[in-house]
Amino acid sequence: MSENQDLGITQSKTHNTGEWYAEVVQKAELANYGPEGMSGFIVTRPRAYELWERVQSYLDSQFKQTGVQNAYFPLFIPEGYLEREKEIVEGFDPEVAWVEQAGQTELEERLAVRPTSESIIAPYLSQWIRSYRDLPLRVNQWTSVVRWEATETKPFFRTKEFLWQEGHTAHATRADAWAETMRRLDQYESTYEDLLAMPVLRGAKPEHDKFPGADTTTTVEALMPDGKSVQGATSHYLGTGFADAFDITYTDEDETSQVAHTTSWGLSWRALGALIMTHSDDQGLVLPPTIAPEQVVIVPIWQAETKETVLEYAEDVANSLDDAGVRVEFDDRDERNPGFKFNEWELKGVPLRAEIGPDEAAEETVTLVHRPDGDSVTAERSAVAEVVQEQFDAIYAKLYAAAEETLNSNIRTAETRSELLGTLGQHGGYVKTPWCGNESCETAIKDEIAAEIVMVPLSDTVTDSRDATDETPTRDDDVTTETNEKSLDLTDTTCVVCDNPALKPAYFAKSY
Repeated sequence: MSENQDLGITQSKTHNTGEWYAEVVQKAELANYGPEGMSGFIVTRPRAYELWERVQSYLDSQFKQTGVQNAYFPLFIPEGYLEREKEIVEGFDPEVAWVEQAGQTELEERLAVRPTSESIIAPYLSQWIRSYRDLPLRVNQWTSVVRWEATETKPFFRTKEFLWQEGHTAHATRADAWAETMRRLDQYESTYEDLLAMPVLRGAKPEHDKFPGADTTTTVEALMPDGKSVQGATSHYLGTGFADAFDITYTDEDETSQVAHTTSWGLSWRALGALIMTHSDDQGLVLPPTIAPEQVVIVPIWQAETKETVLEYAEDVANSLDDAGVRVEFDDRDERNPGFKFNEWELKGVPLRAEIGPDEAAEETVTLVHRPDGDSVTAERSAVAEVVQEQFDAIYAKLYAAAEETLNSNIRTAETRSELLGTLGQHGGYVKTPWCGNESCETAIKDEIAAEIVMVPLSDTVTDSRDATDETPTRDDDVTTETNEKSLDLTDTTCVVCDNPALKPAYFAKSY
């Protein structure tokens, strides 16, 4: 087998998506599986961690511009803290890892390895907040959590330990807390659409699938090429439940004690899994220029008599791009031929390849080749930095357009149970259908075809859950992508499962 074949992806994205994905993750040097006996854990390699750092940098900047400060809270949570919020205990109990012994000493109280941090953060918000002048209070932490998944794990999509950020805020009013919930959902949507070149749908989780203890859980959902949905990030309006449980109160301007309204919101490295699966192909990893560790790789092509001239010219181009702020790799290795280098950097997902041979050196040009599809342009040496930036924009637009086409062509409607099951079975994707609001109707579909309600339109959820006297803002523009779906009028419509009156549309999908 040749070196080029060793580099190649042997599985098909279309026909063996799971095996293909695992091969891309390992051959593109993103992750290794954890030690024997530690199923569900991965080792994150530097290339993947750099991707995560770029997601982190993008979001962290947005958070700080909107009043968020970073903090850090302990990895371990006393059992008594968890038990103060009953729904947290019930929601996460099967996935919690416990520490019962330190050295040879048995602990007086078990410590949970955090599955989420509301129960350790809320007590400190209670200490830090006294007056309305202390509000809003916004903190975030970049950390890892552990959830002992019983289901099959997949690198970045679902692992027992994963990296994420979790933000927590406290506010004087419901309206302020809801606005915060929407602000973070906006930022998550921007992360996918403006950094990762992935369109998303935004909505809310159904009542039975919201975050334990939350009033409302909002979500951005990304559709994968195999027709499954990924929960891209969630933003929760927690109401006053956690504040009641942990005594997060403040004194208002009239010196009256009030209970705060709280939120929490998070995005994990599942975003990396969605990024890899959405854009990559049978040649390997594909990355948008916004996040790629190397945006351009320069591959010099020479014969013995032209080597010095080509290398000198190529290095000069590399320096110019570096000075312009481009993340550039100059691959001048003697021991590898150009074909090997092309395959290796395609496998690693570099968005743009610059080919420089004797002709380019003589004509003072650079040949630029797009990773996603092999399109090429010729740039004049004097304008190479500007042309490279233009190609970045073109590549990003291509990736986004392809993902958008996948999404738009895979949102369908169903008005009967058989139509719902048949559409999910044949096409996957999202199927929007009338729903009565009862979990049992979702369960009936899940039992038959392993699909679930991944979201409902957000405006419907907020209208249903808000207090009659509260002016909580709604978002009537949510879930409004241009798609091939028919309109779904719920007037005099019945649930597709039980034939009771439909209260809202629900988006069914198989999911990761």
